[in-house]
Amino acid sequence: MAVFASSTLFLLLLLVCSVGTAVGGVHFSTLARTLNVTASPKQGQVLMAGVDKIRVFWGLNQTVKAGTDDAYKKVKVKLCFAPVSQENRGWRKTEDDLKKDKTCQFSLTTQPYTKNPNPSSFEYTLERELPTATYFVRVFVLDGSDTEVAYGQNTDAQKTTNLIQVIGITGRHASLDIAAACFSAFSVVSLIFFFVKEKRKGSKN
Repeated sequence: MAVFASSTLFLLLLLVCSVGTAVGGVHFSTLARTLNVTASPKQGQVLMAGVDKIRVFWGLNQTVKAGTDDAYKKVKVKLCFAPVSQENRGWRKTEDDLKKDKTCQFSLTTQPYTKNPNPSSFEYTLERELPTATYFVRVFVLDGSDTEVAYGQNTDAQKTTNLIQVIGITGRHASLDIAAACFSAFSVVSLIFFFVKEKRKGSKN
C-alpha cells in the first residue's frame, strides 16, 4: 500500500508540474539570440510620439549554424521598455514567462520570416499613445505554431545601449483647443447680442 501511495503521489506531482508548464508560457531565458537587430535612431536622439518614425532592421546572425532558421515562420517586432523606465512601475515589470512579461507592450508589426542575405526592415511611426519613456526594439521569431523560438534586439543583454528616447504627447489635442476657442467666441457674441437686445428693450420702455 505504501508503495502504491508513493507511486500515486509521484504521478500527481508529475501531472501538476506538467499542467503548470502547459499553463505557463515560453520562458525568455530559453530563447536563442539568433537575429541581428538595429534601429534607425542614434544613441541620445529624442523622438516625438505621433510625429517621428523609426526604421527597424533584422536578419539572421551569420555566425549561427546553417539551417538554424529552417523552422522560422514569422517575426514579431515589438517596442519594449528599457530598465530605466521600468523602475517602480509594476505594470512594466519584466518576467521570464513571456505570457506574464510586461516589458514589450507595443507591437510594431508581424511579418513572414524570409531567408534573405540582406536584412529585412520595417518603418514605424511612433503612436500618439506612447508614454514618455526609454525604449529598445526586440524581434521575436515564431515557428509554425506561433510559438516564440528565438529573438534579437537592438541593445545589449543588460539593455543599456542603443536606447530610444520618446517624448509622449501631453496636454490637450489641437482640435480640442480649436473647439474650445470657437465655443468661447460664440459665448462672447451671444452675450453681446443679449446685452444689446436688453438695452434696446430698456430704451423703448
